[in-house]
Amino acid sequence: MSNYLRLTQLPSRSFFLFGMRGVGKSTWVRGALPDATTVDLLDEGLYRDLLADPSLFAQSLAELGRGDWAVVDEVQRLPGLLNEVHRLIEGRGVRFALLGSSARKLKVAGTNLLAGRALRKTMFPLTAAELGADFDLERVLRFGSIPLVWVGDDPRAVLEAYADLYLREEIRAEALVRNLPGFVRFLPVAALFNGQVVNVAGIARDAGVARTTVEGYLDILVDTLLAHRLPAYQTRTRVRERRQPKLYWIDPGVVRAVKRQLGEVTAEERGPLFESWVCTTLRAHAETAELFDELSYWASHQSGAEVDFVLRRGTELLGVEVKATARYHTRHLKGLRALDGLEGLTRRILVYAGARSFRTEDGIDVWPAGRFAEETAAGTLWP
Repeated sequence: MSNYLRLTQLPSRSFFLFGMRGVGKSTWVRGALPDATTVDLLDEGLYRDLLADPSLFAQSLAELGRGDWAVVDEVQRLPGLLNEVHRLIEGRGVRFALLGSSARKLKVAGTNLLAGRALRKTMFPLTAAELGADFDLERVLRFGSIPLVWVGDDPRAVLEAYADLYLREEIRAEALVRNLPGFVRFLPVAALFNGQVVNVAGIARDAGVARTTVEGYLDILVDTLLAHRLPAYQTRTRVRERRQPKLYWIDPGVVRAVKRQLGEVTAEERGPLFESWVCTTLRAHAETAELFDELSYWASHQSGAEVDFVLRRGTELLGVEVKATARYHTRHLKGLRALDGLEGLTRRILVYAGARSFRTEDGIDVWPAGRFAEETAAGTLWP
């Protein structure tokens, strides 16, 4: 699919690797484990055979012994296989790479059987570090950086097909919702809340479904790795702070595809898309480095001040504010300055779409998007 070197590193023991469809899990594992025995549950014939007779799974791996690798692709399609995976790990020392585009069914169907026996990893769209010299912020904001889309000749057409594929294969085929038309109406409305606190009642009204249904639909977006809920940071001060989580879509191209809005990025879209790119960059690098223990945002009802991302590592805090403008202005520092004096705060960073790096008189680092990506990848985000 692509020749980009991914951040994901091969563990020495069994692991789950989750990620949205098309993100490159299968391509990566073929390169990392070229000699592994593969069970591809997207093969409909094999899937039906195993559904009818799960014992065929163990038979197909009969020759594997201690230290050998087996790959199960789209493992969420047959969660019951995890019982046999558990037995083979414990009894014969077989190592498994368990790939999935949804954690939803596994949550209900026994992933806990592997607790302590399999790591959990997540693969994200291509980061700036992975793209290297090919990184283009404007292209990422417009079309995203899913490998399937990035290497395509017509990214717009691929994204349109991707949105349909998600609905057809992930939602309908896995029977994740009973009311598919309602979910179809919900998606573009939820896309409008990218980077915002979710108004469940408003989405329910606009999509024409019940409020409880919307809450379930949001869970599906998170479980199928398309979106992430960012919790609010709670300080010990008496300042009244916002508590509801924000919703961030994982990839700018996908959020635009479900809105059927793939033309030039509008001024209205730009800020949330830029923020979601920063959020995904932080989360992607946290997979391979000790970037943070918790990621959240901070907002004060009292002052109206807000900071897009607060990273906590141990007792240390780091604030990151994101502005999509190419021109710096001191008003962009309002939220970060409101954090001054917060116990454990070690650094404040403003990420913007300009070209110049500098530090303000009160110690706030102002970085272009490229500098932010480089520092995050190098592990030097913290002072």
